[in-house]
Amino acid sequence: MLGLKLATDPRWVNIVESNIHEILTDHAWCEQKAASNAISLITQNPEKEELVTELLIIAREELEHLQMVHDIIKKKGLQLGRENKDHYVNELFKFMKKDGSRNDALIDRLLFSAMIEARSCERFKVLSENIEDQELAKFYRDLMISEAGHYTTFLNFARKYTEKVDVDKRWAEWIEFETSIIVNYGKNETVHG
Repeated sequence: MLGLKLATDPRWVNIVESNIHEILTDHAWCEQKAASNAISLITQNPEKEELVTELLIIAREELEHLQMVHDIIKKKGLQLGRENKDHYVNELFKFMKKDGSRNDALIDRLLFSAMIEARSCERFKVLSENIEDQELAKFYRDLMISEAGHYTTFLNFARKYTEKVDVDKRWAEWIEFETSIIVNYGKNETVHG
């Protein structure tokens, strides 16, 4: 469904389980960044009423997810740690086209956002199916569904708003690029690590 070519090795969950505090902290910050990304897209495209309406929903959901992760952190007697760089997202960001029209930039930003949501959804699925903590398994199963919806929303808006970009062709390029970098990840107890 997501079109990703390389699945996360389920053994990644063993790394995650060795440091639940790290994955939860990283996850919290991923949710914050996702909310900020939605708000940034709103700020840059206020004239696109339908996009703004949907992004407001996504931003609110991402903040709710942040609250949920923070609640789990507190329930486990932990504290929210400091934010670490997300090297995976930074590599994706560098792949985004910076030239072309304002519309071209919007389309690539939407595809960038869709890619992050797709990989997050895939990672949450792996967590939900393999983590021993049943509360976290259910939590990640529920979030997987939400992330899939966000992925679809971003991809559909890229198709809706394109003027000159062949979105399916560009999405295939995103898939290929993501496949080339994801091989370097899955070794750390972070959502994309």
